[in-house]
Amino acid sequence: MGRVTARRRVLRIRDGVAAHHPDTLAAEEPMEIRVGGRPLTVTMRTPGDDFDLAAGFLVSEGVVHRTRDVAGIRYCAGATSDGGNTYNVVDVVLAPGVAAPDASLERNFYTTSSCGLCGKASLDAVRTTAAWSVAQDPVRVGPEVLTMLPDRLRAAQRVFDATGGLHAAGLFSADGELLCLREDVGRHNAVDKVVGHALREGLLPLRGTVLIVSGRASFELVQKAVMAGIPVLAAVSAPSSLAVDLAAESGLTLVGFLRGTSMNVYTGAERLQGAPDASIGVPSGGGVFP
Repeated sequence: MGRVTARRRVLRIRDGVAAHHPDTLAAEEPMEIRVGGRPLTVTMRTPGDDFDLAAGFLVSEGVVHRTRDVAGIRYCAGATSDGGNTYNVVDVVLAPGVAAPDASLERNFYTTSSCGLCGKASLDAVRTTAAWSVAQDPVRVGPEVLTMLPDRLRAAQRVFDATGGLHAAGLFSADGELLCLREDVGRHNAVDKVVGHALREGLLPLRGTVLIVSGRASFELVQKAVMAGIPVLAAVSAPSSLAVDLAAESGLTLVGFLRGTSMNVYTGAERLQGAPDASIGVPSGGGVFP
């Protein structure tokens, strides 16, 4: 199985003094996801939690919704011409009666670690119908709880400590308990690994939870949260305009620039306990907590 880190020689310059040193890097390798033996997509990822990644990807695409939808996941033996196993090809076997992915989901080229939507034919293709609605989730979260979560996320990032080069996604309870954390070179992969873990453990939908991501909040990350039934998504950086639009349409609470004691609440402010005007909410705009 692939390693999550790799060692490389680097020329390090400090205060005008140059010397060669070994450096630890985050590993990045391609992984092909197959369904019933049929290639579906290739994503660049950090090896590890590969079955979670494959399962979470299929949740995000609306192919599976519950643990029983997946009959099995395995690495493909004979992935190379000489019959070896690279551990970079994963095949998902769907349960009887679960429809195979629509052909429109098949990627024309690989999904990179920085762009989970490459190869999609159109925006309409990613507006997948969710199995659960997050709009009616009654969860309430205190702003003071949200402000603690980035530090808790960072403290649990073991591979980041060694490499400084990984994104993280953390699933928390409404009172700030860390339920699951995954790291990857791709922020969308990190989220898929969290969602896939939840699927395989029979935890979907993830009602009453908060998803924290270490980077920005893209349209795709909002979609992944909605598809998993997560009512609150918070990012340490900015959301995109399309992410805010989808969050508003779906009833998701979307928080950005979660740093220190500050945050921007773009949608669903009614879920924040004790926040100014939280009872009113901001379905298509935003609120700021200084």
